[in-house]
Amino acid sequence: MDKFVVRKAIKDLRVDQVAGYELMFQDDEDSFYSNSETNAASTIAGFLMENSGKIFKNNRIFMTFTPSLLFRNTAKMFDKDKIVIQIEENLIIHPLATVMIEKYRREGYRFAINNFQFTPKYFSMLEHADYIRVNVAGAPTGRERDSLDNTIQMAHGFQKLCIAYNVDTKEDFEVAKALNADFVEGLYVSEGMVTKMNKIEYLQGNLYQLIMEVTREDPNLNEIESIVSRDAALTYSLLRLANSAYFASRRRTSSIHQALITVGLNQLKQWVYLLSFESTQEMTPGAEEVLKLSFLRANFASRLVARLRPFPISRGDAYMMGMFSSLEYIVDATLEEILQEIPMADEVKDAMLKHEGKGGQLFDLVLAYEKADWKAIKSLSKELELPTNILAQTYIDCVEEVNEIWENLTDMVEEGEESGEKSE
Repeated sequence: MDKFVVRKAIKDLRVDQVAGYELMFQDDEDSFYSNSETNAASTIAGFLMENSGKIFKNNRIFMTFTPSLLFRNTAKMFDKDKIVIQIEENLIIHPLATVMIEKYRREGYRFAINNFQFTPKYFSMLEHADYIRVNVAGAPTGRERDSLDNTIQMAHGFQKLCIAYNVDTKEDFEVAKALNADFVEGLYVSEGMVTKMNKIEYLQGNLYQLIMEVTREDPNLNEIESIVSRDAALTYSLLRLANSAYFASRRRTSSIHQALITVGLNQLKQWVYLLSFESTQEMTPGAEEVLKLSFLRANFASRLVARLRPFPISRGDAYMMGMFSSLEYIVDATLEEILQEIPMADEVKDAMLKHEGKGGQLFDLVLAYEKADWKAIKSLSKELELPTNILAQTYIDCVEEVNEIWENLTDMVEEGEESGEKSE
């Protein structure tokens, strides 16, 4: 049995920020949940035991637990303030469901009911739940829309919070908003909810680090490259600068390292100085989540290429492919227009724009993985001759790296703001 795991952002519409992530395990005919309950529990428990520190950090995690997982006290591996236990019909109909749930509730754990329905068995669980989850896929209309409306109104009447999931399009989002859902989850959360701006968004923490490094007496070029490479907007702006008419060169560059050499330290300082003025306004809602997504895609694609030797595109090209894959959501330009300004390899452009070649298969695999499209994951992995058993661990390792860097960036911003207040 292959194991796949992916996380999906859940946004709190009341405060317009990400409230946590749903951790999803493979969910098809070969699913953890449709195989032997005992085997499923052992596999998931083992995986979580090895990776809990990488997955959780400071994020609240919503995760579906089977009866066997709860009987094994798997949820108690995690801080009760960091985990929301999601339950489905297979637990609701279990003869010991009420006893088991009440036990967890007394210890302070929170519950969510997946795909809540107007039936007695679901209502019997309502008093134990903090959240109910409703499926808005396909922007339902008519009776289905009325049913969802009644469900959410009823839930609010019982002081329950509502999560609309499968919010994958703008239409789905508009339905969730009109139904007065408290939270939304789906592809549109990570990508489509960003308002396109004429200016490019940069992460404050990265800029702080970049400013500190370029103003040192002896700047470290490798450290500067590292800082730039984890921010899609900084990477894009630097490559545009290095390939501009001002630095006219016979050979255009798509390498961050080469771009830094082309620009030179003096011009680099001026560039960073200008960016510091541009970044004084608050970031567009949703932009930070997209930048995090691009960084995760970049790392994931790069690490997978390391497993695919020989491969027509390099690890560096794969990294850029992931990094630029979501840039169109925070730059007022299409992906095709963005790639025209950067001298990317033809194989990379064909992969991103036409989904062609081995590079296109890799690109599609990265996108399919974050969508939890298990069927596509298996098919693309087979085409690439990529062992599926390494996907889950590689993905979680990348999630940990993103978590750690964002935690450091957040700390740096807070420290900068505190020092600024003291100086005033």
